[in-house]
Amino acid sequence: MKIFIQSLLYAFDGWYYVFQTQRNAWIHSVIAGMVFIVCLWLKLPARDWAVIILVSALVFTAEFINTAIEAVVDLASPQEHPLAKVGKDVGAAAVLVAVFAAVLIGLLIIGPPLLQKLKEFV
Repeated sequence: MKIFIQSLLYAFDGWYYVFQTQRNAWIHSVIAGMVFIVCLWLKLPARDWAVIILVSALVFTAEFINTAIEAVVDLASPQEHPLAKVGKDVGAAAVLVAVFAAVLIGLLIIGPPLLQKLKEFV
């Protein structure tokens, strides 16, 4: 049990590090919070919530992995190197792919009920 608790503490240290050092993690959080509020307002079914939560987790996971890649690259190659740039760029691209997927899935799930709800106000 002690090892499990220590592992959790290490994970929370990593989470804390990401939010202390990565501005994009805060941007993801604000946007995810706004999406969750809209989902509550729309009273989406559990299946739709599950997908929204999954793609939100995908974006955060990509951001966390990208941060880890950047730290390891900086440790291994403190000076600029073309391969270090490739590693960092590919990590950033992974976040971009996750964000694009989340936006498209969000539009597919939230778009129709949101448009319907907005038509009720007009």
